[in-house]
Amino acid sequence: MRLSVNLNKIALLRNARGNNYPSVEDFAYEALSLGVHGLTLHPRQDSRHATCNDAIELSSICKKNSLEFNLEGNPFSLPKDDFIGFYELCDITKPEQITLVPDSIDQITSDCGWSPNYKENKLKNFLTKIKHLDSRISLFINPEIESVEFAANLGLDRIEIYTGPFANSIQSTNIKEIKTTISLIITRARELGLGVNAGHDLNLQNLPHLIDCGEIDEVSIGHAIIIDALKYGFHDTIIKYINTITTN
Repeated sequence: MRLSVNLNKIALLRNARGNNYPSVEDFAYEALSLGVHGLTLHPRQDSRHATCNDAIELSSICKKNSLEFNLEGNPFSLPKDDFIGFYELCDITKPEQITLVPDSIDQITSDCGWSPNYKENKLKNFLTKIKHLDSRISLFINPEIESVEFAANLGLDRIEIYTGPFANSIQSTNIKEIKTTISLIITRARELGLGVNAGHDLNLQNLPHLIDCGEIDEVSIGHAIIIDALKYGFHDTIIKYINTITTN
């Protein structure tokens, strides 16, 4: 399992003061120096946190360090104000991985995945447009077998399992049921030749439970890392996450 650190929350803190402090680039370099496997950003049309310029900078940093940049976003997000459009941003940054997320403009966070057949023809057209980039394409999906099969039928490379329901169930009585569901999804994805990523609400407490579910290629974590950094510091927090992933 690999760790990609999402730096959206660093950008959110920066934007709160209208300057470049904290610097997204500085935290990117520190995370990479500590051994993370890549960086993630999810710019949105309203530029509430990460901007297109942030994505361009982080893509360059990752390429210089031979590490992966994962660009997340809604493939149908068009240019608006300072947002140049998701396709245009993919074309400029040429990320190693593009994760397609069906979030709407007014969503606070990406709290649902792609459902089977949702805007299928439009999605196929987008995939045709970005084929020349040779990026790995991952589809952010709800934890259901039908969505795995939908991704496979589209000819995608990976899925990213939306782990919000999983994370929220850790302290509940149906944790075994949720873990079984995640395991079945991983198994089906492997049968269909898909890689498996996971993300949303993952933290130091629930990551070991996720690891129990089966072979996952990559987790993308941002929100919890910044929260934990308030307690432990950014340096020690990154080390804690890397150790959790590599020792379980």
